[in-house]
Amino acid sequence: MSAPLLKTPLHALHVELGARMVPFAGYEMPVNYPGGILAEHRHCRESAALFDVSHMGQVRLAGEEAAAALETLVPADIVGLAPGQQRYALFTNAAGGILDDLMVTRRVHGGTDDLLLVVNAACKDADLRHLVTNLGSRCLVQPLPERALLALQGPKAVTALSRLNPAVAALTFMTGGQFNLAAHEVGLRGAECFVTRSGYTGEDGFEISVHRDDAEALARALLAQPEVKPAGLGARDTLRLEAGLCLYGHDIDEKTTPVEAGLAWAVAKVRRPGGARAGRYPGAETIALQLERGATIRRVGLTGLERIPVREGAVLQDRRGHKLGRVTSGTTSPTLGVPIAMGYVSVEHAQPNAEIWADVRGKLQPLKVTPLPFTPHRYHRG
Repeated sequence: MSAPLLKTPLHALHVELGARMVPFAGYEMPVNYPGGILAEHRHCRESAALFDVSHMGQVRLAGEEAAAALETLVPADIVGLAPGQQRYALFTNAAGGILDDLMVTRRVHGGTDDLLLVVNAACKDADLRHLVTNLGSRCLVQPLPERALLALQGPKAVTALSRLNPAVAALTFMTGGQFNLAAHEVGLRGAECFVTRSGYTGEDGFEISVHRDDAEALARALLAQPEVKPAGLGARDTLRLEAGLCLYGHDIDEKTTPVEAGLAWAVAKVRRPGGARAGRYPGAETIALQLERGATIRRVGLTGLERIPVREGAVLQDRRGHKLGRVTSGTTSPTLGVPIAMGYVSVEHAQPNAEIWADVRGKLQPLKVTPLPFTPHRYHRG
């Protein structure tokens, strides 16, 4: 017997709004609303879309050794994080593979200094065990199941969120802070939230950690803004693929290294050979060797030369039929109107404009290697 699906604090609101609900990472989640995925995708690119991402895991690390302790599990510079700064990080295993990707923010509020981690929904139980087992003797590892998480994304997200607190506009990409969000006309009298300015769509936007008891009132307050419409997992996936962003369990997993995945930038300079705090994280030797010599495979962007979309799992090959790799994510781009995909190929075939063929139900579809992202990132860097 499978376990019953969990529900986020916004479940009733999703149903009220007519969402089509599907199982995802153990939760019942909205894949789209009545207007459809294409409309939600375009609205996010043009205005502002509200996503419920409360299924993701939020974990607090506290204590004087928290940052140094976390560096034993990730190749990022955590010790050097300034207050209010956010960083992308990777949990790695002994072979250099990726156990999960996560966001880490150093928070300072009320005289306390801690780290807020946001991890993927499907990995959060394993991640918590990983943290407790390896860091529990050095710092407090506190799961935050009482916190919901909303993502407001799009070029007009700052306009909408600023009506609830104008101070959020001062945030720049990959920073965060504590804010009281209020909208009295819809009954939101002041919710204490931790807000970061980043996102998973390639657009400017915000992630809002809020107590579950305030989540629905906050969502209604945001949806009451003229710029904002709800969006589900379907649009979230097409948006992140256009932005060239990885989805854990698809484009990255425990068998792919940061270098193979094109995420070498997530290995901080101070953690690389010769750096002040080089190595001393799982798989450091393998990753250092790949940084020096390169990897044999590489994640690439692919654009279809015909109209048929190429989906995850399709085998990639050269013109003589030699297998080169496989597709890890694929769709038809709502913005570009052509098939796009990401996948892994041998490095000699990873050069821009190289031609590759995908086996789609026994028929070969031509693709060309395309630099990522497919659509420009529009983050607010100040």
